[in-house]
Amino acid sequence: MPKLGLTMTEGYISAWLADVGETVAADRPLCELETDKITTSVDSPAAGVLLARVAEGTEVPVGQPIAIIGEAGEDVSQVALYRPGPA
Repeated sequence: MPKLGLTMTEGYISAWLADVGETVAADRPLCELETDKITTSVDSPAAGVLLARVAEGTEVPVGQPIAIIGEAGEDVSQVALYRPGPA
């Protein structure tokens, strides 16, 4: 989760703009995030295939991984995405 402001501590993934398995381009919109102050799109940090992502509607702390971008067929089973714990 990128930090979009000085006081931002978490963001809410309101929509994904790419599906798992889809090719994404660097610096192109990947998802839409909501914070307590703004709603904005976030660009992909890299080009490749979207291999995994957290679910829409997930609130994620700043700095936690929200997606994995790599090569088609790449094994990412050992790479951890953010998973919310019990409330």
